[in-house]
Amino acid sequence: MNDFSLKLINAVIPRHIAIIMDGNGRWAQNKGLPRISGHQQGMKAVRETIESALELKIPYLTLFGFSWENWKRPEEEVDELIKLLTFYLEKEIDSLNENGVCLKVIGDISPFNQSVISLIKEAEKQTSHNTNLFLTVALSYSGRRDILQATKTIIHDIKTGLLTSDQINDQVFSQYLMTSTMPDPDLVIRTSGEKRISNFLLWQSAYAEFVFFDVYWPDFGKKDFTEAIALYQNRQRRYGKVSI
Repeated sequence: MNDFSLKLINAVIPRHIAIIMDGNGRWAQNKGLPRISGHQQGMKAVRETIESALELKIPYLTLFGFSWENWKRPEEEVDELIKLLTFYLEKEIDSLNENGVCLKVIGDISPFNQSVISLIKEAEKQTSHNTNLFLTVALSYSGRRDILQATKTIIHDIKTGLLTSDQINDQVFSQYLMTSTMPDPDLVIRTSGEKRISNFLLWQSAYAEFVFFDVYWPDFGKKDFTEAIALYQNRQRRYGKVSI
């Protein structure tokens, strides 16, 4: 662990970091490679980011891997992404277990074929006892769909008498979201130079700090990760209140 990392540990470390991993395709195109090469290289950045989170003892890490809207991409690219996801789950499960990483997937995974769904469920089951890092991967995820589904379930529970409208507040609503088992993100990072949230954790990121990097995701490394945390530590989180 380098001196910079030690300084970060001695300061305020965010409890939950969420990352929009963007720029795989453009990274590949800039190098004259097929887009899938960017996704393959991006997996190395995923591994290094997990290692960084473990090193800095960050409890929660959420990675935006595949959005609901990504199903609209060319079928060939989607197929390659699914193959890459399958390869990652099969190859990395032992490493996740060895490092005490608990894996959870959020999103509507029903469009995936049954073998992929079974692999996801098995990976979650095998790592469910781990507590060093709670790693959440958003697959086929949409923030708006998450909020809409939560709303529909709340309406159902009110109609069946499990809940009254007077009981609904921020905390209760949050318990109906896919992220109910984790705290809201303190820090949201996006790579590739784009400066938008792209339908990711819309409710949960209401008071998160945002850091945007011009680097494409395959080139994102430990230096960038620690730099984002350093930027976070130099901000004052007011949650709508005035500065102290």
